Amino acid sequence: LANLVQGLNSTDPDVKEKAIAETEKRLRDQEAGKEEESKTTVNRTVINTRASVRLFLLWNGFLAALEKDAKERAKRRKKNERLANALKEKGNDAVRKGDYEAAIQRYTEGLEKLKDKQELYTNRAQAYLKMHEYEKAIGDCEWALKCSEKYIKAYYLMGKAHLALQHYSESRKCYQKILQIDPQKESLFKDCMNEVNLEEKRMKEEDRAMKEFLSGKPAALSVKELLQKLDRPDQNILYYTGGIRVLTGSVKDCTEQTLFRTNNGFSIINDNEVVRRGFCAERKNIAEVDLSVSLLLLWQAVCAGNEENQRLLLTHPDVNTQLSKLLSSGVSEIQKETLALIVLYSENENGRRLLVRHQDLSRWLQILVMFVNNTDARACNAMNILSDLTQEEKFKTQCRIMFSTGVLPLFTQLLTSAKLVNQAALAHCIGIMGNLCADAVIRTQMAECKECWQACLKLVDEYFDVGTPKYQECLFAVLGLMMNLLLESNAIIQCLAVDVSGRCLSLLRDKDGRIVTRAIGVLSRILPASSLAVEVVVKGGVVKKMIKFLKAGGQITSNYAIKTLSICTRSNRQAQEEVVKSDKRFSVLLKLLESENEIVVGNAAFCLGHCLEVPGAATSLLNSNVVMILLKHAGGDATRTSVQENAAIALGKLCVAEPRHIVQLRELNGMAILNSSMKYVHSI
Repeated sequence: LANLVQGLNSTDPDVKEKAIAETEKRLRDQEAGKEEESKTTVNRTVINTRASVRLFLLWNGFLAALEKDAKERAKRRKKNERLANALKEKGNDAVRKGDYEAAIQRYTEGLEKLKDKQELYTNRAQAYLKMHEYEKAIGDCEWALKCSEKYIKAYYLMGKAHLALQHYSESRKCYQKILQIDPQKESLFKDCMNEVNLEEKRMKEEDRAMKEFLSGKPAALSVKELLQKLDRPDQNILYYTGGIRVLTGSVKDCTEQTLFRTNNGFSIINDNEVVRRGFCAERKNIAEVDLSVSLLLLWQAVCAGNEENQRLLLTHPDVNTQLSKLLSSGVSEIQKETLALIVLYSENENGRRLLVRHQDLSRWLQILVMFVNNTDARACNAMNILSDLTQEEKFKTQCRIMFSTGVLPLFTQLLTSAKLVNQAALAHCIGIMGNLCADAVIRTQMAECKECWQACLKLVDEYFDVGTPKYQECLFAVLGLMMNLLLESNAIIQCLAVDVSGRCLSLLRDKDGRIVTRAIGVLSRILPASSLAVEVVVKGGVVKKMIKFLKAGGQITSNYAIKTLSICTRSNRQAQEEVVKSDKRFSVLLKLLESENEIVVGNAAFCLGHCLEVPGAATSLLNSNVVMILLKHAGGDATRTSVQENAAIALGKLCVAEPRHIVQLRELNGMAILNSSMKYVHSI
């Protein structure tokens, strides 16, 4: 029977047919045996033995497919579990380093591999708690409980998140659930319940302090009266936090801003030790975080559009010292409001100058670039501040101090991790780094960083796989950065020229015209660094592509395309021949020679001069106006000496290759110019 089943499953048609025949025979013999055993029973049912065999085959095939699918799913799950565990460990490493954004990314990637891995949900929830994103933490704990309804860690973290949101009853329910699942966790239960009770008591005290602060008729209190209430000594931190919030709400226009200043509102820190200590604390507790956020909101209210208040705040010693510390505090609420405050300065020229004058901005570039890892408004605000600050030359000068040791490694890492970070912010950040390249010192440091170039190439490669609009903006910015870096020339650029050129050649097929234009721009600047790169792109069809783009006629694209062609034809015979073949009678080059842009004219004349070395090329230009055009540029119409020389060289090569052009030259009285151009022809 086993041999029969094996034959039925055989892939050999002959073996399978033989097995079917044997099966049918056995079924007939079995039926005949039954009839012999009982002669009294008349069975007139006709048995379709072949249909039975087919049904057997279908059923057997279904079971086999089911078993195969189960094995494949088990294999995939085992592989995904291994990948998920590796990502979990990477996330755990990031948590130990305090990089919670990276940890969240790793845990998220792990969940994409294995959606029912409860530890990844709770680990990510723990990272969200550190980032004060409590709602997200609760969501992850709920998912973990769907994986395992008795998962104690999920209830514990959910209780923490509810407590932070002041959901005291929900927090208690989570901790009570822990005790129900495991009565031996009574000690943990008591500690958690005590924490809830203390926090609830603290909030009641804060409410009581607020009511005390607002005793009397709060609606009628002026800015001056509110400041006087804040001047009371020996109150707890909750009293001052509540008072600052009330004061912030009362500052609604420039009149209240002036009253705040004239009533010594900025002395609230140095005159009050409780406020000063809470604001300047290195590791802030919840109450100190609330106080700091309240102060930042107050300063936003009193400084918005008020230059004098902005000056007074920034010259305050404690504020001056704390701004960079607040930015790098890791507490999202503090970072958010600190960035919002700095935006008030960076968005206007006077404010930027105050920052440059009174702040040590040497670390600001590194600190602000780190916000690219954030997915919220902090990333956008940080990039806007940087974009504004790069308008100040003194800021660029300060950036040099830590650029190579602090900023460049961080920026390279962000480029390498482009898939994982805030891509809109990353695109903005890349553009900012491109603007910083206007500083020769910074540009040189970036251009000499091989890791930075490799990270740029990695981003280009990933674009071919990802291709999303946000990634497209990153690519556009990277191409602009590469163009700026290629103003430099060094051994690393020469070494990577073939790789860079190859990527740009591939990008010429992109549907986004901006990408194509910048890819051509990079080609025009990278190709002079390597003759091998020229050879590679010429073999890859770059000449035909450049002719195509030149025919389309975009001004910037044409500028880059003709420069690329001039570089390729300078030393590559194949490129010269392809121009002659692709540009019939040099119609494209002749049109470019009449451009109002002298750089385009110079490159077109340069390219034409080299292409005239191809046999028959000069003859194809008979009966054209090429002599008159070149004569005009060589004779002095062009203001640039290099353009005059290129036109003169092309004119000389034209007449040497095809003497019949000399007739037209004589008619135009251009022999003197031809004679003067011959020295250029002989020198090349």
